[in-house]
Amino acid sequence: MFFTSPEPILNRRLPLLGNLLLFAAFCFFSAGAAQAGEKTRACRLADGFDYPVGGASYAGYYKARGFWPNGHLGEDWNGTGGGNTDLGDPVYAIGRGVVVLSQDIKQGWGHVTIVRHAYRDEQGTVRIIDSLYGHLDKRFAKLGETVDRGDKIGTIGTAHGRYLAHLHFEIRKNISIGMNRSKFRKDFTNYHDPTSFIKSHRKLQTSIRPYPIPVETFSAYVPTGQKFTFPDSDADQRVSVPLVAVAPSTSPATPSSEAAPSGSSARVAEVVKTHGDTTPVAPTDTDTLFRKLRERLEKEADSSARN
Repeated sequence: MFFTSPEPILNRRLPLLGNLLLFAAFCFFSAGAAQAGEKTRACRLADGFDYPVGGASYAGYYKARGFWPNGHLGEDWNGTGGGNTDLGDPVYAIGRGVVVLSQDIKQGWGHVTIVRHAYRDEQGTVRIIDSLYGHLDKRFAKLGETVDRGDKIGTIGTAHGRYLAHLHFEIRKNISIGMNRSKFRKDFTNYHDPTSFIKSHRKLQTSIRPYPIPVETFSAYVPTGQKFTFPDSDADQRVSVPLVAVAPSTSPATPSSEAAPSGSSARVAEVVKTHGDTTPVAPTDTDTLFRKLRERLEKEADSSARN
């Protein structure tokens, strides 16, 4: 007669028991969200974050304009060639997430995509952020899709010719902002410094099972009443997401201390202050930009004189 210690049996059963408990906790969380009226989309936690251009090392690109609170709420990324040499270049999802907005917003934004990510921080707490990709020329990620880190979700654009080609990129802590930035504090309460965040979150612990990511959270201004509906790929997780329109003059703004270079006419300075505040220009392109502005204004003046 042989005696078998119960320890090996327990060791074999403990992983199964742990998985069952995790699954039960997931179901409980999902049910709680549904009871509270919160609509969710299932997606695994992000395993880390990369830059939106040039791959993991942003090769061939530079940050033409950085983030600062109460001013520029994101970063502008340009190709090192300057001008429009980066027009049509690929834009990548910085991490795994769900597309919660994919729309031509116009109003100085052009095509915009917002991806929502869930990730586990250093303390083990699951947090949720939005990454915004603005001024796109084309959008490839559809509303409701799950994307992975490095997926091509669009191309660099000019906001329909309004600016020199560049990517405007933001990371938001507050997932209620959407396109209505003027309704929220423009500081670290609601925003991350994108580069700092990516540098400190390159590799993260992911999850085997999906996490319920809340959607339809934007503070939306919907004059047309139009809505988008998520596809049925996630069974009963069908969600309606409002079309987010943006009020006039909500394009990213520069502090008023930025002015036109000395020597420019008062009219050119006025144009630059009014319309040029979101155009990241490589240093070598500045003279060209102001020369074109002067030429345009001179033509307008000549036309008015002839009439």
